[in-house]
Amino acid sequence: MQKTELLNNITHKDLRVITHRGAQWGDAVMSCLATPDEFRKLQAHYPIVFQENAQGQFQPLALLGLQDGENLFLGAKGWSVPYVPLSMQRGPFMIGVADDELRMLIDIASPRISQGAEGEAVFLPQGGNTEFLEQANSILKALHEGLQATPEFVEALVAHNLLEPFVLDVERPDGTHGRLVGMYTIFEERLAALDANTIGLLHQADYLQPIYMAVASMSNLQTLIQLHLAQEAQEIQAAPEV
Repeated sequence: MQKTELLNNITHKDLRVITHRGAQWGDAVMSCLATPDEFRKLQAHYPIVFQENAQGQFQPLALLGLQDGENLFLGAKGWSVPYVPLSMQRGPFMIGVADDELRMLIDIASPRISQGAEGEAVFLPQGGNTEFLEQANSILKALHEGLQATPEFVEALVAHNLLEPFVLDVERPDGTHGRLVGMYTIFEERLAALDANTIGLLHQADYLQPIYMAVASMSNLQTLIQLHLAQEAQEIQAAPEV
């Protein structure tokens, strides 16, 4: 459970944050929030999909695995591809509002909070911000701006019927099947049928590039399936005989 506090250089003067990547530090998640501004970087490695949240609104996600708690981009040496999504980079920091201003918060219950000398210092001995904290602040700013712009982007997709559901059926080595449901992707046939005026409006809004990046990202789905099946095969081989 999160326990957020307003970050300050008095209460948190000795705070250190672990920056390694691994399941023990909260990285074992199947998907994470994505922003249209980062679709170009995400599409090089991850399928970009859309899912309805609890409020019935679509939100873009970077797909990291095919089942709960599975991140196929985690290995023995950390994250296996160069780009880590902003929503994963930000931990344990977040943005909150205090006195009508955006302020930096920290989840002190995060496993990334160091209990000793390990990790990156957040504040300098004299109280100033470390380079690590400045970088974390830049990540939060980019993520916040991206999330603020996402609803209008999604509204445009919905308005032009550019989202369609898909079901992924994966056959396991033992012959059983796993299914991934509840996800949406760009409706390519509908996209191709848009008239020139609509295409022009999407381009003017800077939505056309992230749309095509999301389309291109789906080529990573086969790689994700292969990683998933390889991991399952390893787990079967490592399982003790009964």
